[in-house]
Amino acid sequence: MKIKELPVLDRPRERLLEVGSSNLSNEELLSIIIKTGTKNRSSKEVANELLSKINNINDLRNIDYNTLKSINGIGCVKAIDILACIELGSRINKTIISINNIKFNNPSTIFEYYKDSLGYIKQEKFICIYLDTSKKIIKEKLLFIGTITHSMVQPREIFKEAYLCDATFLIFVHNHPSGNVIPSKDDINLTYQLRSIANLFNIGILDHIIITKNGYYSFYENGDLNG
Repeated sequence: MKIKELPVLDRPRERLLEVGSSNLSNEELLSIIIKTGTKNRSSKEVANELLSKINNINDLRNIDYNTLKSINGIGCVKAIDILACIELGSRINKTIISINNIKFNNPSTIFEYYKDSLGYIKQEKFICIYLDTSKKIIKEKLLFIGTITHSMVQPREIFKEAYLCDATFLIFVHNHPSGNVIPSKDDINLTYQLRSIANLFNIGILDHIIITKNGYYSFYENGDLNG
C-alpha cells in the first residue's frame, strides 16, 4: 500500500504532527526522510529494507553510501540526505562541540568528545592531540586509519605537526572496534616508542586513550606512563 492510500492519521508526516516525532517508529522516521518510494514500493517499505540491513538503530551511524544505494528506492540524492541526517544527529548529541582551547584535566573529557565518532566505527583510527604549555588543546589531527601497530603509525608525521603548531604536550587517541578496552601489546609498544622520541624533543606525553563503545582506557589513569 502506498503512503497516500493509508488513512490520513496513519501517514508518517501526519502522525508526526499529531503525536510528535518522539512517538514515531524508526520505520516512520526513516520514511519521512526517504520521502517517496518507487512505483511498486512505498517509502515505508524502503525504510523497512534499510532497517533490515542493520542489527539495531545504533548501527545506522555506520551505514555507508554504497549500502544505501543498493536498496531499491534509494538513489544518490536520498543516500546523501540520509547520511547528512545521521551526521547532523551525531553532532547534535555531542556534549562537547569542540576540544580546541579546552584545558586537559582528565581523560573523561577526551572520551566524551570522541565516544560517538570513534566508539562505534569498524576501523581503527589514530589521532594526535596537540597542547600548549598550559595543557590547553591547540588542535587535533587524524594520522592513521587501519590496524594500529608501532610500525604503521609514522612518528615523523606526529612530531612534524608538533613542531609546526609549537606543541609542548601530546595526547594519543585511538579506538578498538572490538569493544575490548584493554591495550594490546602493539598499543603498549607504540606508546613507549613515541614517548622515547618525544623525550628527545622535550615534548611531554600526557596520555594515550583507547576508546570503545563500552568506555575508555587511559594510560595516564592506570599509571602506565610512570617511570
